[in-house]
Amino acid sequence: MNLARRYLPDLGALQAFECAARHGSFTRAAEELSLTQSAVSRQVKDLERHLNTLLFERVRQRVVLSEDGKRFLPEARKLLQQSETTMLRAMASADARQTLSVATLPTFGSRWLSPRLAHFVSAHPGVVLNIGSRSAPFDFEDEEFDLAIHYGQPVWARANSIYLCGETIIPVASHSLLQASPQPANVMTATLLAEQPLLQLATRPKLWSQWFTMAGVDAPTAFRGHRLDQFSMIIEAAIAGMGYALLPRYLIETELRTGVLQVVVDLPLQTENSYYVVTPETKQTLPLAQQFTDWLLGQVGSSPSVS
Repeated sequence: MNLARRYLPDLGALQAFECAARHGSFTRAAEELSLTQSAVSRQVKDLERHLNTLLFERVRQRVVLSEDGKRFLPEARKLLQQSETTMLRAMASADARQTLSVATLPTFGSRWLSPRLAHFVSAHPGVVLNIGSRSAPFDFEDEEFDLAIHYGQPVWARANSIYLCGETIIPVASHSLLQASPQPANVMTATLLAEQPLLQLATRPKLWSQWFTMAGVDAPTAFRGHRLDQFSMIIEAAIAGMGYALLPRYLIETELRTGVLQVVVDLPLQTENSYYVVTPETKQTLPLAQQFTDWLLGQVGSSPSVS
């Protein structure tokens, strides 16, 4: 790739610009960067000459972003973040023979994937893993991931999807909440459950409604209750006794085994979406990505809690 040097950004100037924009002050930017105020001012002026535009305006002893500065700031922050990520990744994998970057759903990654990664690493000595959490599809051209674990439909631009597993949701509650309930846990029904405090997943607001419909119960209360936007938050809230939760069985294997959470009505719901391993078209033949995918499929096959 032949890049013209005059178009390459000066990271020091970008950092001075971003810092001054955040503080609204060259002086405070200089303090943060351990530079003189004149050095920060000079770097910003050099960047303005490079871009042929005015990035700041002076207003009452403060520097305020111009319209061009406001438009450029998000791009500058993106370049700085990418540069930092690239350097840290290179430092982390300096002694590695191979690296693999994987994007995963946050709760899936923390509760199911992470506890199993040691098995993959032990079978592939010299490999360094970069694991990042992403809640929604992204452009592989903008993010340096070799593959992603995705929940939804097998649709992802410029990428191929391999089915990993389905998802079974079950209603659970903490042992303490069930003990405090006037209704004995062993006689709880879907109808009675509709009268209990429900925990709502903000990213899937229809989950309880779908479960009650599957159970044949007309539940006007299906959308009521505390709203949290991650399964991990729902799990902790359920453990704390805040309410009854609908959770994928594979995410609460330990809690079910130890009795911290208990199934309150044995009516599992198979959700309409599934989990997929997604690989960008440009990395279909990457051997380590294929090995990781095969390993994931093997882990799913050996886990009874994953459908």
